[in-house]
Amino acid sequence: MSRTPAGKRKRDPAAEAFAEGMRLVRANPALAAVEFSTCRRQDCAQAPRDGLLAVHSDGVLHAHPARIADPAVWAWSIAHAALHLGFGHVPAAKGPRTQPDRYDIAARCVVVDRFLQSFPVGRAPGDLPLSYPDGDEEQLAARWRRDGLPAAYARCGTAGAEPDQVLVEWPRWSGQPPDWQLAFATALTRTVSAAMDVAGGRRARLDGEPAGRRPWEEALSWFISSYPLLGGIAAGIELVADAELARAHGIAVAAVDAEAGEIYVNPLRQMADEEWRFVLAHEMLHAALRHSDRGGARDPYLFNVACDYVVNGWLCEMQIGTMPEGLLHDPRLAGLSAEEVYDRIAGDPRRMRRLATPRGKGARDVLGTPLGPPRDRADLDGFYRRGLAQGLDLHQRQERGYLPGGLVEEIRALSHPPLPWDARLARWFDEFVPRPEPLRSYARPSRRQAATPGIPRAGRYFPPEEVPRCTFGVVLDTSGSMDRVLLGKALGAIASYAEARDVPAARVVFCDAAPHDAGYVPVTEIAGRVRVHGRGGTVLQPGVDLLHRAGDFPPTAPILVITDGWCDVLRVRREHAYLIPRGARLPFTARGPVFHVS
Repeated sequence: MSRTPAGKRKRDPAAEAFAEGMRLVRANPALAAVEFSTCRRQDCAQAPRDGLLAVHSDGVLHAHPARIADPAVWAWSIAHAALHLGFGHVPAAKGPRTQPDRYDIAARCVVVDRFLQSFPVGRAPGDLPLSYPDGDEEQLAARWRRDGLPAAYARCGTAGAEPDQVLVEWPRWSGQPPDWQLAFATALTRTVSAAMDVAGGRRARLDGEPAGRRPWEEALSWFISSYPLLGGIAAGIELVADAELARAHGIAVAAVDAEAGEIYVNPLRQMADEEWRFVLAHEMLHAALRHSDRGGARDPYLFNVACDYVVNGWLCEMQIGTMPEGLLHDPRLAGLSAEEVYDRIAGDPRRMRRLATPRGKGARDVLGTPLGPPRDRADLDGFYRRGLAQGLDLHQRQERGYLPGGLVEEIRALSHPPLPWDARLARWFDEFVPRPEPLRSYARPSRRQAATPGIPRAGRYFPPEEVPRCTFGVVLDTSGSMDRVLLGKALGAIASYAEARDVPAARVVFCDAAPHDAGYVPVTEIAGRVRVHGRGGTVLQPGVDLLHRAGDFPPTAPILVITDGWCDVLRVRREHAYLIPRGARLPFTARGPVFHVS
């Protein structure tokens, strides 16, 4: 039997991973303010048997002494337990304690896990849910007591099937119980302010001495510390103050790029602090409300102007800062959405192009592409949604001021992201493509007849008249500009949905310079054995007209047009829809739904 050499300790991978996870947690200034101790004794009866650790209300984290986990998972689990202390879930108190029930424990774990999604420490275990319900601990626990605890949230803690929160009596000889909740809140506020100082260049490190702030930096810091609605957005947005960049791109005051998470300000522009607050709130609402993606086929500049009217009206009602001279505001447009304002101003585009956004006259302050080098910004759409939803909840809970009804409605709508394109396409099929009705006949033996030769079984089949009743047309752009990846995704989705609804065949027309009628094609062959004709120019209207004139194509059957957007203007006189790539636009106003394939 091998022995460990004298003077050389045996390596303990479990202890090393735990120590590294603890180091990652202690490196976070907010979590470092929550004072706790750890217990990893081999004979500890308080450690969970099938989990990682449990936190007690005396500030002790009892960790499994032999469990081997990735250091990042240990860091996440230790941060989870520390946040239970910091959120007041396991407060220290003297006297007998009543343990929380499983609904309280699950609700508190969900709140902590949801917080860690926007305040990442380490890496969450792979078996946790990807999304969590809204509401605080009391609301979730009450809902689950009434409706039942979902299985997905029953084990969101760090102790496996056991409770990861245990209330114990505070020792009388240990003095006054600590207030972990106050310590964590104070440290979190200090950490966020310091992080913004580092991002704005006011200090080199989180522990560095602050330097003099510029007015736009003071304005952004004010949102983080004093205005909950936009505080979360302000904490994640990046200010770029570069005079040369502003001059090169004609930025008079400010502009924003939502995809990069950046606001570009002109540092040579002199304005009061209150005016900078207004401008930054204006740009943050542009980004958070996704105005860059909502224009659709509308004129981009006129839609930017419409959004400016709406946003400036809201900010004036909310009394955030002071609106600088020259920005767009009309009290007669109060209460209208950006789309409604666009419909009113689109009739006079020549006069509207002389109006000024914060970027300048005739220029959009909602940019389509970042002005600097590309940055790695993951899930910005989720960041904006969470930031506005959580900010609205805090704003209303703390009664921090009036909010216009239109703004609240848009924030609530953002909390429910749109369905993906394939789910909306499936709904379109459900609505406009009827399911064929099968018939049973003993003239057609069942496929299971061989299993029971002595028992006759009627076969199931679709009569020929069901084909024209339950079908649809596909006009497919096969020009040289079409992406084959788009073709594969679109045809695969069509085939799967049609086959799921027992649609026997679809009428397919390929279009480039001229239409090519493929006739009725079985849905199982649409994505596989269909031969694509031609790779010339893009003229789709003859293909649509071919289906309109076809005697064997029913007048009630819908048409699905698949194109990359580089096509002629289409006029379809029946129910129809379009499949185009994400980011592409049709050169006309679509009458039917448009599905953007991602």
